Amino acid sequence: MDASSYVPYCGFPPVPGQLTWNLDPVLIALLTAVPVLYGIGSGRPGKTDRLRQLSFYLGWAILAAALVSPLCNLSVALFSARVAQHMIVTLVAAPLIVLGKPGAAFRSMLPTGSALRSPRMGDGILQLVATTGFAAALWVWHLPGPYDATLQSDVIYWTMHATIFGTALLLWHALFRRLNCVSSALLVGFGSTVQMSLLSALLTLAPRPLFVSHAGTTWPWGLSPLEDQQLGGLIMWVPGGTLFTLIGVLAFGAWLKALSGDASVRQVS
Repeated sequence: MDASSYVPYCGFPPVPGQLTWNLDPVLIALLTAVPVLYGIGSGRPGKTDRLRQLSFYLGWAILAAALVSPLCNLSVALFSARVAQHMIVTLVAAPLIVLGKPGAAFRSMLPTGSALRSPRMGDGILQLVATTGFAAALWVWHLPGPYDATLQSDVIYWTMHATIFGTALLLWHALFRRLNCVSSALLVGFGSTVQMSLLSALLTLAPRPLFVSHAGTTWPWGLSPLEDQQLGGLIMWVPGGTLFTLIGVLAFGAWLKALSGDASVRQVS
């Protein structure tokens, strides 16, 4: 197919007043099937409490909204909209979904004795894989070549979403798995803060536009390509950097408190 005739997955770049919803029947069927299966698995005795179920359904609804709402269409015109979509998926939907323990719900439907019912991975390995995997996915898909490719191929577009969402789930799973583990929170918090801040700074402070795909799509929205890129960098920098910095600071505070407690015990003894 001629690249000039290709229509991006979310449609043609819109102008104000012409935003459209994404009504892809395959996507809608998938977004409907997953929570139904989760409900079956989590409804089994002793699997998932009501609060965790609510967390999963809320997170999944936010994920669905990010993929089917006009934000999908707007992301074809604006880099900043694509970044906003990614931040909603990774910083809001993903942690809510992980809190719902979907792994336990889905594994409960597997045959008894299946190796997948009792997965094993060391905490240290999980934290390292999760942090580096999320960083790699975020960097790859916000660099010019791969980013522009997502607007030229449906396969590449969904590979982007699958890897960013999948690594975000793994990242939050690694953090929530050991909430009382200071080293885990420090690695995830500060590691993610550093890499997101570096990428955000690159996007925000670049002296010229980096994305060919948006050379002519941002002007109807009152933004030059460079301003749109800078806005996208700030959207990633502020919420992402703030959230993971807060996690790291809280973990560091817990570590200092633990050290103080140990010192007090030694003085008493």
